[in-house]
Amino acid sequence: MIGLGDIAEKAYLPVLAAQPALDLHLCTRNRARLDRLGDAYRIAERSEHVDEVIKAGVAAAFVHAATDAHPEIVEPLLSAGIHVYVDKPIAYTLAESEHLVRLAKAENRSLMVGFNRRHAPGYAGLAALPRHLILMEKNRANYPDAPRRAIFDDFIHVVDTLRFLAPGPVTGTSIRTRVKDGLIEHIVLELSGDGFTAIGVMNRASGANEETCEVMGDGIKRRVVNLGDVIDYRDGETLARRPDWVPVGRQRGIEQVCLEFLTAVREGRTISADDALATHAICEDIVAQAT
Repeated sequence: MIGLGDIAEKAYLPVLAAQPALDLHLCTRNRARLDRLGDAYRIAERSEHVDEVIKAGVAAAFVHAATDAHPEIVEPLLSAGIHVYVDKPIAYTLAESEHLVRLAKAENRSLMVGFNRRHAPGYAGLAALPRHLILMEKNRANYPDAPRRAIFDDFIHVVDTLRFLAPGPVTGTSIRTRVKDGLIEHIVLELSGDGFTAIGVMNRASGANEETCEVMGDGIKRRVVNLGDVIDYRDGETLARRPDWVPVGRQRGIEQVCLEFLTAVREGRTISADDALATHAICEDIVAQAT
């Protein structure tokens, strides 16, 4: 695990530390954090630099460093023959992302992007329903931000989830944004195809931090709130909440996406990031519209 920030500590480390037959090696430049987490999880292998991880002979790496650092970390890992799981996005630009995807192919190594929502039970359940209309919101409470950072670090989840839930090829794309004083306040994305429309919204000048996703079609409507509560509207309204003892990592798809990556490594299969590039390409188009 390279990069031990908030998400790595709260979401990924508890999942990976619980896996049998897995030897973890922690890496971060923050020595105090490295030792605190290493001691807490009884992990002896600790490094402050990526080259030390490579020399240790690891088979796979989870990269949770800041997005700016992804290219300088992922490239040497792939070049050393190490399979890589990287938090979204691959990089802040489409060109850098394409370069790393090409490198993974040339090295015949996996490059998996952390789109955990594809594996979250609530959203996976939506993919099994008729969905002529898909609506997703991911809002922030009064947090306008630079367009590229807001889109590639945050709105990218909306883009990828809409693509995941689309019941057919996307043939139409529409983008609207509001930018004030160089900061993006809201984004509206519409993806469409034969018989379906998918709309994603992010308001970064909102009054709440929230995420909802719903699908409708053939007399069925289901809405998922904050990846936990599932509301069905067919023949009335029923609410199913996240069971008390289901770990947050499993509810948000973190556990499932980690296991998919690790299983591929163990079985000698490679996971391509080609599909993830399509999501990055739409994000690049949104940035172009907003700047």
